Amino acid sequence: MARGDRAAFEELYRRTSPWLAVRLRRRCADEQMVAEVMQETYLAVWRAAGSFAGSGAGGSAVGWLWTIAARRLVDAFRRRAHHAEPPPAAAPHPVAPAAEEEALLATVGGDVGDALGRLAPELRDVLRAMVLDGLSVRETAVVLGLPEGTVKTRARRARIAMREALA
Repeated sequence: MARGDRAAFEELYRRTSPWLAVRLRRRCADEQMVAEVMQETYLAVWRAAGSFAGSGAGGSAVGWLWTIAARRLVDAFRRRAHHAEPPPAAAPHPVAPAAEEEALLATVGGDVGDALGRLAPELRDVLRAMVLDGLSVRETAVVLGLPEGTVKTRARRARIAMREALA
């Protein structure tokens, strides 16, 4: 892709777009916004493919892609807030655990996975956004539609609960 190989880009899109769309929809119920964020993300990936350091720098293409998408989603929420339109509520949490949750718990596994599984969903969401997705407090607040103080409180409660569960 860094050399302008359109087939490589198409393969990346084919492999990652379903996964990315699901992750974005879990954070935003507005299909139009999700579509715009996906378009902006893949355009940014195409333009910046040469700047990706790769696994030599300890990163993965999927992680890089998600970082770009998460930042674009935050930007989209900010644009919408700037135009005084309230963002639609985040998609409701399904009763059954999502595939992402199961994969997370399976990947982490052991005591840490068990402790994550026992966290309240609202604490787990904040922990996932801040630790796994690498979002700041402000970005997490925008994505989850919460005040920054609430995000900080939930992050602290999640860390305390994890510390107690793993002690």
